[in-house]
Amino acid sequence: QIGARIVAFGAIALAILWVLFFANDTIFGPAIDDPRNFSVTLLNALTFAGWLFIVASGFSLIFGLMRVVNMAHGSFYLLGGYIAYDLQQNMTGSGFTIPGTEVTTLEWVLPALAAAACIAALGLVIQQVFLRWNQGQELRQALITIAISVIIADQVIAHFHEGIAVTITWPGWTNRLVDLQIFDLQYSLARLGLLGIGIIVGVLLWLWLYRTRMGMVIRAGVDDQHMASALGVNIQLVFAIGFVVGSALAAFGGAVGGSQGGIASGQDGQWLLNSLIVVIIGGMGSLV
Repeated sequence: QIGARIVAFGAIALAILWVLFFANDTIFGPAIDDPRNFSVTLLNALTFAGWLFIVASGFSLIFGLMRVVNMAHGSFYLLGGYIAYDLQQNMTGSGFTIPGTEVTTLEWVLPALAAAACIAALGLVIQQVFLRWNQGQELRQALITIAISVIIADQVIAHFHEGIAVTITWPGWTNRLVDLQIFDLQYSLARLGLLGIGIIVGVLLWLWLYRTRMGMVIRAGVDDQHMASALGVNIQLVFAIGFVVGSALAAFGGAVGGSQGGIASGQDGQWLLNSLIVVIIGGMGSLV
């Protein structure tokens, strides 16, 4: 295992060195030739990674850690985004597109948190009614949640603007560029905020899973469900809480995604696939 890690880190180091100094045969050449454009590309990648992490962390918690196959995760993302959009519209009383200057921080935070709460409640119902009785039966869970995903996607089209693309508006104070004091580079404050939200979600999840009793109980229940039950742990309650948190993160990611790139019917499959890729590459059950 140590040898594999050395090989992996060595490959990453060689790739970074090649991009920085030796990529002469590529369209833009090595990064040292145009550090400003390279920095913009790097920041775009990091902020998109923050967006990916917010959505995929919920899937990692449900599938990667708890081994519950929730193929409706992308639909939770989609429905959460539309709920947040409608709530913001109702709070601001504006039309289809809201100017950024008219949105306060509260008018973005409350719809995002309310959408997360709604999908958390939906996730709890789905977990208790459809998934609780088939724990460990991955194929059955996959088929059930695929059916749920199709139903949610159809209901989104029926009840939320016929599934057309909509955009949640960031708070007005984020609608500006920030001077980063490097390479004369100015960058979007909203995108930096997106990265910051991803980092905050990661830190809070890590603290919850590795520094609280509930997190330790979740990990113990996954490793040895029967022993944890024998010690008096209510496994079903613990798994229900984990599923609720994972569902809420999917919806919160939908609110963030709706702010950054818009939300539209059909994105549920795309974000389910994105989450699968992140969990597989990052390692099953590995939040880091």
